Amino acid sequence: MALKTKGTALVTGASSGIGAVYADRLAARGYDLILVARNAARMETLATRLREETGRAVEVLAADLAVPGELATVRDRLAGDPSITLLVNNAGISLNGGLLENDPADLERLIAVNVTAPTLLAAAAGRAFSGRKAGAIVNIASVLALAPEMLDGVYSGSKAFLLNLSIDLAAKLRNAGVVVQAVLPGATRTEIWERSGKDVDAILPGMVMEVGDLVDAALVGLDRGETVTIPPLADEAQWIAYDEARRAMAPNLSRRDVAARYRTAVAA
Repeated sequence: MALKTKGTALVTGASSGIGAVYADRLAARGYDLILVARNAARMETLATRLREETGRAVEVLAADLAVPGELATVRDRLAGDPSITLLVNNAGISLNGGLLENDPADLERLIAVNVTAPTLLAAAAGRAFSGRKAGAIVNIASVLALAPEMLDGVYSGSKAFLLNLSIDLAAKLRNAGVVVQAVLPGATRTEIWERSGKDVDAILPGMVMEVGDLVDAALVGLDRGETVTIPPLADEAQWIAYDEARRAMAPNLSRRDVAARYRTAVAA
């Protein structure tokens, strides 16, 4: 027997990896689904299985989020469909190499998918959910938002943007009854590594989390109302200390006077 619906979850990057597992877990929790990705055939296979196993309604919406018109279709669906109660901003791409090894088109595509798309979708969902005083937005960032030296700065920078966006949006929407969560995975066994030409087991031997474990942990964090969820971080006190240090520094970041250490010129 199908569970009573919790509304509809729209999941981007849903054809494989983290997005496909979110779809599986959310359908089991009682959500109907709108699956968004470029590969319609793979999403149809997933949708058929989930309909049969869970009895949930599953719609496939093929879209390339790097194409403005196709992104607008997804954005407008979020804005205009009152059944949608959850957005999972999961779609993302990585590159083989970093800023200096990729051509402008590749860099622009990463920014379009990793920054522009989740920003516009989160904005549409945030306005719609706040108007209804309910809903949740999950943004899949990365631990690289906190450790840019570990990989290339283009990808990690896009994930730092998403973390900042989530923290700000969570504060703005909390009183409207809308939950915003940033999930920061470490290395996770998904196809993004192969597509970007990287062997994750060679780069990070023994440190790669299985995708099912990652999503299950992230959902526990969502149930707890966490704004930031870091599934591989064993010592939560480290994140708390980091966040408290960041907040403590904030009042000192904008002053009329130059800091004393910059008042002495460096000898030529």
